[in-house]
Amino acid sequence: MRIYVPATIGMLRQLLDDEELAPVGGTAFALTPALREAYTSGTTEELEYAALTDAARASLRLLASDSDPVEVGDKEPPRRVVVSADVDDVTLRPDLDDSVVKVSGPVAMTAIAAVHVDAPEAEQAVLAAAEVIDDADLGDEDAELALGDVEDHELAWYALQELPFLLELM
Repeated sequence: MRIYVPATIGMLRQLLDDEELAPVGGTAFALTPALREAYTSGTTEELEYAALTDAARASLRLLASDSDPVEVGDKEPPRRVVVSADVDDVTLRPDLDDSVVKVSGPVAMTAIAAVHVDAPEAEQAVLAAAEVIDDADLGDEDAELALGDVEDHELAWYALQELPFLLELM
């Protein structure tokens, strides 16, 4: 199953070091039967994009929860990151959300299909959305607009072999 793992730039650096990615809480997103049922229409590609978008929102949550005190200039750039991978051992979790799956352990680097990362132009929108992601869930219209603004930025696609070069540029 193709899964979409929410991540951060720091997690990508750890992926290169460890050659595996540990999803936070084992949480990932995928085109699940519940997600397919939630949409009245849509191609497989469109529904996979919906799962990727859910993972990108979860990446915002990871950025919002990153409260480690860091010196200015040492902090990773605020970018949404989603790692797509093909794994077999997942558990569907429709009780959490339509596209949520739980992964039983770390995702091996060999299972990773691609990495999706925001471009630098999205940073201000990412920061604004990360600040209000919980408010958007509670129906705050201004927060929902901030979330819409960040989602107007498409995530760039990178092959796994491009990851060292991408991180070097950050």
